[in-house]
Amino acid sequence: MSTMNISLPESLKTFVDEQVDQRGYGTSSEYVRELIRRDQDRVRLRGLLLAGAASASAGEADGAYFDDLRQRVRRANPADAKQ
Repeated sequence: MSTMNISLPESLKTFVDEQVDQRGYGTSSEYVRELIRRDQDRVRLRGLLLAGAASASAGEADGAYFDDLRQRVRRANPADAKQ
């Protein structure tokens, strides 16, 4: 694993230390890694949303579309079909 040193103003260091204590992280490094992973997920999701918005329309999402989608989900997840 690589090491990275960062400088923080005292107020941010205090905040990180509080988050580590209150949220059950073992170290400040664990907390920062979690923040970076969440940001990676956000960037990926944003990319997918932008790609979807730029793509051609697949058709109208009307009641029949959602009925068919529900049926496909129920077939794929029989345990969820009871809900």
